[in-house]
Amino acid sequence: MTTAANEHVATDARAADAFPVKGMDAVVFAVGNAKQAAHYYSTAFGMRCVAYKGPETGSRDEAAYVLESGGARFVLKGAVRAGTDLGRHVAEHGDGAIDLAIEVPDATAAYEHAVAQGATGLEKPHVLEDEHGRVVVAAIATYGETRHSLVERTGYSGPYLPGYVAADPIVAPADRRFFQAIDHCVGNVELGRMDEWVEFYKRVMGFTNMKEFIGDDIATEYSALMSKVVADGRGKVKFPLNEPAIAKKKSQIDEYLEFYGGPGMQHIALATNDILYSVDAMRAAGLEFLTTPDSYYQDAELRERIGEVRVPIEELRERGILVDRDEDGYLLQIFTKPVQDRPTVFFELIERHGSLGFGKGNFKALFEAIEREQERRGNL
Repeated sequence: MTTAANEHVATDARAADAFPVKGMDAVVFAVGNAKQAAHYYSTAFGMRCVAYKGPETGSRDEAAYVLESGGARFVLKGAVRAGTDLGRHVAEHGDGAIDLAIEVPDATAAYEHAVAQGATGLEKPHVLEDEHGRVVVAAIATYGETRHSLVERTGYSGPYLPGYVAADPIVAPADRRFFQAIDHCVGNVELGRMDEWVEFYKRVMGFTNMKEFIGDDIATEYSALMSKVVADGRGKVKFPLNEPAIAKKKSQIDEYLEFYGGPGMQHIALATNDILYSVDAMRAAGLEFLTTPDSYYQDAELRERIGEVRVPIEELRERGILVDRDEDGYLLQIFTKPVQDRPTVFFELIERHGSLGFGKGNFKALFEAIEREQERRGNL
């Protein structure tokens, strides 16, 4: 290869790696009562509280609990006095994710690249330090009031970030964790804005358009939506983006946008190695899942398409777990009902066996289940 060709390849490699990511750092939630939310996620999700900050640690305006399950980390923040922006956010939107934090090898470089590509900077890179080391943090804006913190924590040995102290578990930890990672985080945006945000992630972060679902892919008799998935080059961070589509009745995206008061994160998919155990344990702890009619499992076409999977179809039917297969393998998945009073944020459990997809073959069954819940709420 010539010198010129070598230089060209090196330039392409640098361009392709202009915004490298290591993975999801945390999903940060704004909640009305952080203490009670931490108990809920400890109990129903089997997560372990590892860190805390609040008035006792010098945080005068907010309390925050850090919960982990394997590589998945949730940070639950609540206001402890009136007049804070955190309290305003909860009043306007209800409980929801305010920050999809991404771990990066160089927060300063990532921030500077993002802003140069048109991102709105929210926090310039700054250093946080304590006896456990140093962390560099920056933040940029994305859809609605959601942000992406850019966290560089190489060499930091503390429980979460400087300013937090180690905390004991809130309840006795389960014998086995219910999930071990965040698989993907789904955002809902307004009609006509999906492609704009897809281009944002491509331009600002160098993400690629991994999948897209339009038209009959993602419609029922009554409602429809459109969805595209952006991801980093290694597939460590995946962000599906949804927008409503014109249909006979109100879609789940329309309902979310109405009750959340604008665009935001709709659901988090949690990766598990044993979805049967996870569903049984979480249901026993009080978590509610969407129901799937028996007709789904009796569909001869479905049984032929999915072939053999590790779990007998009868066991999937008992729990309401969906199954889908693509050219790479298969997956098992199930969705919770909303986990707060507003019909907004919910969760997905997903067990992958080779499949890199998102359950396209289940979209109709899933959306019909959601529509049944919307009808019960009077929002269809």
